[in-house]
Amino acid sequence: MTRIAFLTASCMLRDHPDVRKDYWEYELEIAALHSACAERGLSLEPVIWDAPDFDPSGFDAVMIGTCWDYMEKPDAFMARLERCDRESRLLNPLETVRWNSRKTYLKDLAARGAPMIPTVWAQTADADTIHAAFDTLGADDIVVKPVLGAGAWRQARIRRGEALPAAAALPPAECMIQPFLPAVGEEGEYAFLFFNRTFSHCARKIPAKGDYRVQSEYGGHEEIHQPSEAELALARSVLDCIEGDLLYARVDMLRGLDGQLALIEIELIEPYLYPEQGPDIGPIFAEALKSLLEA
Repeated sequence: MTRIAFLTASCMLRDHPDVRKDYWEYELEIAALHSACAERGLSLEPVIWDAPDFDPSGFDAVMIGTCWDYMEKPDAFMARLERCDRESRLLNPLETVRWNSRKTYLKDLAARGAPMIPTVWAQTADADTIHAAFDTLGADDIVVKPVLGAGAWRQARIRRGEALPAAAALPPAECMIQPFLPAVGEEGEYAFLFFNRTFSHCARKIPAKGDYRVQSEYGGHEEIHQPSEAELALARSVLDCIEGDLLYARVDMLRGLDGQLALIEIELIEPYLYPEQGPDIGPIFAEALKSLLEA
């Protein structure tokens, strides 16, 4: 059997003292992928990414899975990935991960023609920066996000005239600020999943009533979405802006004020793959992994 390490985090294990509320998403994901991989001679083995005894050289490849605490210790995470890259084959590739780990990659995609949400980039999420962003964006309702972050970590929605959140609830360093788009509550976000650039499925992510965050830990849920040809072509056009091998890519899009889908982000590091919304995810993923390893 070809051995592939599936990197996850200790906080994703149900018996961990600080287990995350969405730990079950790891269980669903690994269950959906494991058997299909085994049928093709691929042993997908969960490994805690920062475990002291993890030896990448014992695996034919290393897949970055549900490492959902990495933004809290980014230097250690990158050091571990660098070791995986030296001693095994990292999927997705290290340079792709480095590029995708900072949301400034969106500037590159904008320059390549991807449909984007208007954005203000800033060094700090302080009061002056936030107040100026309302005028720059021509918006009375904005969302402030960290440049290095995931899963709505230290992200905040702020309305003009409201008191600002505490500093601990805002991005700790560089940030990006965008207008709040009402479509997130009215329609939800769309997550297009591709494996080795082959389309697998699309999930519509819907926040809990009164919230705008679509992650399950905040009460969000997902539905299967059958994209139109135009929607799928738009998602593919974003993917086509990126070169190189991609075991997985999740293109997240949201309808803008002009009525067209725009890119929120493209997840190339540790996206949740929404297995419940992808009935054929196992075989599609396993074939993608097998073809990449044999190329």
